[in-house]
Amino acid sequence: MTDKRDDFDPNAYNPTFEWSFLTPKFWGTWLTVLIGLPLALFPHKAKLFIATKLARMLINKPSRTINNAWVNISVCFPEKSEQERKELLEKTLITAGTFLLSFANLTLRSAKWLQANTTINGMEHLQETLDSGSKAILLVPHTWGIDIPAVVLASHDLPVSAMAKRQKNPVMDWLMHRQRVQYGGRVYERDNGIKPFIKSVRDDYLGYYLPDQDHGREHSIFVDFFNIPKATLPGLGKLSKVSRAKIIPVFSVYDAASGKYIINISPAWEDYPTADEHTDTRRMNAYIESELRKTPEQYMWVLKFLHTQEDPKSFASPYNNEKNWMAGYKR
Repeated sequence: MTDKRDDFDPNAYNPTFEWSFLTPKFWGTWLTVLIGLPLALFPHKAKLFIATKLARMLINKPSRTINNAWVNISVCFPEKSEQERKELLEKTLITAGTFLLSFANLTLRSAKWLQANTTINGMEHLQETLDSGSKAILLVPHTWGIDIPAVVLASHDLPVSAMAKRQKNPVMDWLMHRQRVQYGGRVYERDNGIKPFIKSVRDDYLGYYLPDQDHGREHSIFVDFFNIPKATLPGLGKLSKVSRAKIIPVFSVYDAASGKYIINISPAWEDYPTADEHTDTRRMNAYIESELRKTPEQYMWVLKFLHTQEDPKSFASPYNNEKNWMAGYKR
């Protein structure tokens, strides 16, 4: 990449400010932003204290979000005792809260600050792939710090190209987009197809692939995830082939104790893709599992990623039995 790189693409998602954002309909959003900006600048210990108090309050207040997290943790870690699951749920909420209270730092702070507060492990794996002339697609699971690798790499003049879904709130959508591409890069709307994304990877952008949400039966195959058949997008192998790109797993960690960011980059996958779609997809899930066993509190357990069942006639969504699951974590 050179200093003259032009990241603009008419096919990319490029939201702009609209005067309608200032109407009373969005005053609540702007109030949230005005509160969030100074909070991000608070001393880290203060943010950790606030997040801990909020987590312990939320964990005792039944809600669908807490229920989703409890279900996921219980199903994926059956070997853990009830107390261990409660501790993991609380640690997850503290990690999430501390990260979100600091989220605006990506906009408020400089690239120098961001780089100084980020540790990148395995950068040599990515550099080796790029130096060999290969294209690269980063496989990035849904941890709380999912946006961090993209922003940090772009600050090092390694911009990414990602696919995303438009936010329902247009003000937050615009603000988040500005934060994500402040140092360069492109974002494409998922609903507009994958071809522009593939072209951008071929044009030397780092592909940013988020693999682990439940996109329904129509778009998925069922592959084990923590020994549970999970509806999983099977397209990574094909995407690697048509983009002529290596797959490089990247796991983003937010250390709630210190407020630092950690990016763990693994070596590019060899012998991938294979001729078997199921094998390729299972490899993806196995990687995510291995990372989550090390730092499970980093994951967005609040997502309904086990919603679509392999046999809906015999087993409904596990999130439906809210009252039964609530009894399991209520303290």
